[in-house]
Amino acid sequence: MQRKLTNQLLAAAGAVVIGGLFSAGPVLAQVSGQPIPLVRVDVNKMASGYRSSVIVDSPVVNEHGEKIGMVDDLIIEPSEMVPYAILSVGGFLGIGERLVVVPFNSLKISEAKIELPGATKDELEAMPEFSYAKQ
Repeated sequence: MQRKLTNQLLAAAGAVVIGGLFSAGPVLAQVSGQPIPLVRVDVNKMASGYRSSVIVDSPVVNEHGEKIGMVDDLIIEPSEMVPYAILSVGGFLGIGERLVVVPFNSLKISEAKIELPGATKDELEAMPEFSYAKQ
């Protein structure tokens, strides 16, 4: 008798689990959100853009042509999807350099140079030091 009751309980529990899986399907599909519409991009305009692989490791100068740092990396702020440039400043031959962050849109980029108008080496070196979040 006890074995029969145990088998019935197991069968009932299995039916509840399976039924829950089938009923959860439509609910999960509704939670996925609205599709994001694709935006058409002018590919001809983009073809003349600046690749991140070319920008990274490029010198940064001020409006007087003085080298004030190097682009070390580009990073996207996650909540607002805003790009920033990580600059390495100070040091000599890679020793004593530190990283600082500037808004990407503060850089003036051309084929000839990357300029950070109004900046000096001293001002960049006085900025808070940037370090990557631990993964």
